[in-house]
Amino acid sequence: MPALPNKRTENLAKIACTVAGAIWGLYWIPVRALHDAGIQGIWATAVFYLVPFVLMLPIGLMRWRQIISAGWMMQGIAIIGGLCLVLYSTAFLYTDVIHATLLYYLTPIWSALLARVWLKETITGNRTLAIILGTAGLLIILNLDQGLPIPRNPGDWMALVSGLIWALFANVMRRSESSYGTVDVLFSWFFWATIIAVALGQLQILDRPDPPTIEQIVTVLPWLVPVVLLLIIPGFYAITWGVPLLNPGTVGVLFMTEISVGAISAALLTDEPFGTREILGVILITAAGLTEVVVPILGTLFPSRRTRGGRNR
Repeated sequence: MPALPNKRTENLAKIACTVAGAIWGLYWIPVRALHDAGIQGIWATAVFYLVPFVLMLPIGLMRWRQIISAGWMMQGIAIIGGLCLVLYSTAFLYTDVIHATLLYYLTPIWSALLARVWLKETITGNRTLAIILGTAGLLIILNLDQGLPIPRNPGDWMALVSGLIWALFANVMRRSESSYGTVDVLFSWFFWATIIAVALGQLQILDRPDPPTIEQIVTVLPWLVPVVLLLIIPGFYAITWGVPLLNPGTVGVLFMTEISVGAISAALLTDEPFGTREILGVILITAAGLTEVVVPILGTLFPSRRTRGGRNR
């Protein structure tokens, strides 16, 4: 498990995760731009991760000894993270941006349940509240009033499952007894995301898109390479470095910037619906993410009568 950070490092990690969350709120834009450029379906996701992998390949080759010496545990973490990234990115192509974002951000529910089943941790009152709020948001987003509240398209399912996988990824990262190099994890992350996306593309599921041609890939590079260098790699580096240094509740709150940025950008740049139902979903699922940190703070500021009585004895 990583050593506890000093206050300065912790504050930098908080800033990194906040900025990374905002970047994630925008990354539906290049994925859909690739789709609009003719690189469709899962292949848009494959190209999206292939470019940062290729750009980082010289670093990966220089550090191949460290990557190999880290063993399969680090690669296992990267595979889980890569699968999460592939599903989440592709979800934006098959459902509304706000639906994909909110369904993914049911992570507090999955984190609490995984911690209970896998790590035998008690589900606290705060986490129970998070589960209730998140479930209420889920039911609203999935149109409870229109029948059985289940995801209604492949994009909804991919977003929902990616959130579950991210919760698993965060638990494994947090509980890992080894401290891996940030660059090594990041390089492995992009490598496995590319491999998984290409493998899924070969299965020809969903709308069975054709693989892109070399000409199509070359055509998008003039704008995709700057986006990757200025946003994608820095954003993912911030996540890979910052998440293990902070407690999961704090990370969940900081990443809420993704919901805000994603909702606002989608409302401005698309004609997707964003009405009362979506606003309620944003409020409830955001509140679910905030409970882990905000409720304990409120308890400190406004102690219960029992707590005050205990202190006065």
